[in-house]
Amino acid sequence: MDSADQITFRTAPGVAEFVAPEWDSLAGDNPFVGYDFLAALEQSGSVGKGTGWDPLPIAAQSADGTLLGALPSYLKSHSQGEYVFDHHWADAYGRAGGRYYPKLQIAAPFTPVNGPRVLAGDPAIGRALLQAAETLCRQNGISSAHATFVAPEQRDLFREAGWMLRHDIQYHWFDRDYGDFEGFLAALSSRKRKNIRKERRQAAQSVTIRRLSGGEITEAHWDAFWMFYQDTGARKWGTPYLTREAFSLIGETLADRIVLVLAEEDGKAVAGALNLMDGEALYGRYWGTLVDRPFLHFEVCYYQAMEEALARGLKRVEAGAQGQHKLLRGYEPVETVSAHWIADPGFRAAVEQFLEAEREAVSADRVALARHTPFRKS
Repeated sequence: MDSADQITFRTAPGVAEFVAPEWDSLAGDNPFVGYDFLAALEQSGSVGKGTGWDPLPIAAQSADGTLLGALPSYLKSHSQGEYVFDHHWADAYGRAGGRYYPKLQIAAPFTPVNGPRVLAGDPAIGRALLQAAETLCRQNGISSAHATFVAPEQRDLFREAGWMLRHDIQYHWFDRDYGDFEGFLAALSSRKRKNIRKERRQAAQSVTIRRLSGGEITEAHWDAFWMFYQDTGARKWGTPYLTREAFSLIGETLADRIVLVLAEEDGKAVAGALNLMDGEALYGRYWGTLVDRPFLHFEVCYYQAMEEALARGLKRVEAGAQGQHKLLRGYEPVETVSAHWIADPGFRAAVEQFLEAEREAVSADRVALARHTPFRKS
């Protein structure tokens, strides 16, 4: 960055305000902060008016309007769809007489996947963008700013800017040069290996599993998957986050990054899982079913994803938030990090004290969980 007066920082009502290639040149390969994914959420009404996720990207632009950096950010009126839970912070601040909402959320909506949250090739612009987010909050009475699922290479950027870091645990599967699924099974203890084979046999007794990608996926497939997604959404969240149109738009613009796993009975799809991918990983995002079949969830969501990753030479599978049951299926505990800036000094001090204790507990949990993976002990 040559000089501050050559850079303009501004907010926009959505990523659609920007030029897609410019945005994507900053976003890199991660699909969830790419222009197509974020624009699909906006165009489909999955974010925007009435959702509590009002798009408010913060951009750094040169004098000629070139996009130099951006924060994929939203003004939030609640804490739903984030997978990093701060409801008790909101309650505590409210009891103390403060107003927690609206807050600024820097995130890929509804997506607990690590990725860049500061989209800038120049670290100086990245630091200035975080300062711009803080200024926006101060000038508009916004209580706080939060960046969830920050990529490991960006965590120091937030730490050095004075944002507080919060740690949590997810479960990821890693290809340790297995070659194929049998190679993975060979790395497990005998009992765990037998259990997985048994689960897969039972899951496949009444269904046919198909993995579809690119042009193989039709609107009929999205119609079926929408039914699965609604069922899961109604049980977990009350209201599904994504609209039906979102799946069509994502299917159209991100077709070659999608792997849709379907389980069929008598030629009719009865369960499915949606995965997106980049050059390194497969990301399990949504799943649902209309039938109750033993181990079908594990087969469709976990084992099929592992086989697809092995077939494509991908390094890992990220299967979403939570779920200690993933441990027994070869997924390992890994650290995730969110970053938080709070305007009120007293409230900030209280949150920092809480986070210090929480970080110690999370670190101890991760060590303990790692002892329960199914791999053969050396």
